[in-house]
This record gives sequence, C-alpha cells and structure tokens, in this order.
Amino acid sequence: MDVVISPTPVSAASQAGAKVAEAIANNPRLVLGVATGSSPLGIYEYVRREIEENGLDVSGITCFALDEYVGLPEDHPESYHRVVAATVTEPWGLKPEQVHVPAGNTGNPRQAALDYDQAIKDAGGVDLQIVGIGGNGHIGFNEPGSSLGSRTRVKTLHPRTREDNARFFDGDMNAVPIHCVTQGIGTILDAGSVVMIASGEAKADAIAKMVEGAVSSNCPASALQLHPHVFVYIDDAAAADLQHRDYYDFAVANADKLPGA
Repeated sequence: MDVVISPTPVSAASQAGAKVAEAIANNPRLVLGVATGSSPLGIYEYVRREIEENGLDVSGITCFALDEYVGLPEDHPESYHRVVAATVTEPWGLKPEQVHVPAGNTGNPRQAALDYDQAIKDAGGVDLQIVGIGGNGHIGFNEPGSSLGSRTRVKTLHPRTREDNARFFDGDMNAVPIHCVTQGIGTILDAGSVVMIASGEAKADAIAKMVEGAVSSNCPASALQLHPHVFVYIDDAAAADLQHRDYYDFAVANADKLPGA
C-alpha cells in the first residue's frame, strides 16, 4: 500500500481526486468503480472541476457502483442509483448508459447480484476502484465476517452500518434497509488498482487495522493488503492510530528519488 497522509480532509480528497483524474486522462476507456457515502465526494468534485476547467474527457469511461440497498425504489433519494446519478453521472456529464448500479429493487436480488458480477467481467473488469471504509472495517457492504474471496452477492447490513447510515435517512435507523447487494471482496480485489479515501478520527481504528493489522475477515478492508496497487489517502485524524506513520510520510517524500522513477 502507498499511504498518503494529508493535513485535512480536503487535501486528502484533492490528492485522491488527482490520482483518479490522471487514470482517466491516461485511459479514455477506463472502467471506474465508484463508491457512495460522504468519503469520496471530494474526489468526484475534483474530477468535475477537471472536466469543466481543463477539458478532462470522460466520454468513453464506464462506471460500476460498489453496492445498492435491497428494496429501495431506484428513484428514492437514498437509493444508490439516485446518489450515483447526483454525485457522478450528472456532474460529470455522463450518459446514463455509462453508469451501472446493482439492481436492488427486484424480485430476485440474488440473481441480480450474479448478473452484476458478470457485467463487470464482460466489461473487461474494473481498472480503478474507489472505496471508502466503514468504522467497523467494511469495504463496499462487506461486513466483518465476509469471505475474502466473496463475489457480488446479497448481504445483511451490520447494525453499526445501519446506525452510521441513519444520518442519510433523517436519523431514523428503522428506515435504513436491512439488506444490500454488494460487490464482494474478491470482486474488489480483481480491480487493476484501488484508491481508498477516508478522513476523521472515527475511521482511525479501522485504518490502522486495515494497513497494519492481520489480514482477517474481522476487518474486511485488510484484504487490500493482498492487492499489489492500493493507494490510501487519509487525513491526520484518520492516521492517528498508525504505528508507522513516520515511515509512510518518509516513503512518500522520497518516492521520486528512486533512480528511474
């Protein structure tokens, strides 16, 4: 993992956004995995500015969302169909057919999950996957106990996740769906590279376990240690529990001093 620690959430998001924008510029046909929640919003805003101010071409990219609630109509304001449309599709000027989200409001969500996993494969796989991290270490909606080889499937949301997400449902945890369709950890690990974005002290414990702890289903995000190209962008607060923070700072500061770099 390349761990990049910034003083503020804004600067962390800007660095992560620059990484994503660079990937799009280098591959106009990029297949991009997009995440929801508050963490990646700064990335999406950075890319939007690059499109508007510097002419970044996104006309040929394809996007796949990480997950979707089961049972919410697609036009519900908190369905990830609607959230991704509002934060990525519309601000970036993408055509709806460029953006794919799992079908959660269907009579057979398990089949929808299988179909979604196949759609990613049919697209040639995700080139760059954006992820956040839950306070309990989840990525996507892969809760603690998830198989590290899992594929896109239906999962039951952890009570902590539903409590954390209640803020999007007027604070009503009972309004948060119980089930979801989520890309599996194995699906995420298939991506060519992964950009992780996190900020705030509430994420510090999970970040430390992900980066420095054992690879374990107790912290699903720790599976990213098995991936060869992971870029972790965090602020000072999220880095608070890292034991080897000084080393990560030193490594980033000296990255361009490697001969041939």
